[in-house]
Amino acid sequence: MRMALVGVGRIGSSHAEVVLANPDVTELLIADADVSRAREVADKLGVTALGCVDDAFRDVDAVMIAAPTSVHAGLIVRGARAGLPVFCEKPVALDVPSTVEVIDAVRQAGTQVHIGFHRRFDAGYRNARRALREGELGDLHRVHLVTADPQPPHGSYIPHSGGIFRDCHIHDFDVLRWTTGREVVEVYATGSNRGADFFRAAGDVDNSAALLRLDGDVLVTMQGSRYNGGGYDVRMELAGSAGSLVVGLDERTPVRSAEPGVRFPTGPPWPNFWERFTPAYAAEIDAFVDVALGRAASPCTVEEALAALYVAEAADRSRREHRPVAVAEVMA
Repeated sequence: MRMALVGVGRIGSSHAEVVLANPDVTELLIADADVSRAREVADKLGVTALGCVDDAFRDVDAVMIAAPTSVHAGLIVRGARAGLPVFCEKPVALDVPSTVEVIDAVRQAGTQVHIGFHRRFDAGYRNARRALREGELGDLHRVHLVTADPQPPHGSYIPHSGGIFRDCHIHDFDVLRWTTGREVVEVYATGSNRGADFFRAAGDVDNSAALLRLDGDVLVTMQGSRYNGGGYDVRMELAGSAGSLVVGLDERTPVRSAEPGVRFPTGPPWPNFWERFTPAYAAEIDAFVDVALGRAASPCTVEEALAALYVAEAADRSRREHRPVAVAEVMA
């Protein structure tokens, strides 16, 4: 299989290495708006650099998109209309109308699109989903979500990111729906600026908190930060009538106990998202290869990505307007 990869920034370059490890991919072709960067990465990996992004949609069997968020929608549509299976990093687009347009185009083209919500492929989240659905936790009462980066991205990224709820917490919203099988019905979100001025200048925040209500009246608390000095921290805590379960609690969780004599965890903190989720990213790419070869349907469709974006939109509106927002308010 000949696969094209569009966008070889930080995550695109990492994806390229994972793709090359899949035995079903016989050739990887790299494209980037910055042709010199495409050539640099291609030379490093020993693969072919394309002369322009347009070439990524010709004479290939599938296309992966890891370009900036602002161009995701257009590239997905191009791939779909070319009859190609498409993998694209989240989100599909930064707003609901654009995402709906992509859904319409993909349906008309009849192609498979896989949106990159890698936490669905993490062993911990998968175990939690199974335990909850098999009744091990009893009736679900509460959920707590944490997504905290040790340092922020470059300031030039933030104005085009869509804000912390669309860029960062959209992973929480997707995996919350996927794990629990429930929908978010209301969000009350807030945030603060404790770091660089470029967050405030972009109308964004660098620390976040939210209270979400799921159908069935299950309560969810969520917090996040771009400045978690202890390390990269991503967790989900599920509390039910018969027990509790935590995803992301291991020897490298960047938290420490204040209790005397407690030494857990003892390992070095996770430094970044790629190191924490490397196996999940590999499983995600393997799943897309199966989609591209016709072995499986998309494990995360554009429609599911829209459902997560609805929650992100409600959270951002709540933060800006200082009030609870029903998810139904932002739905197309």
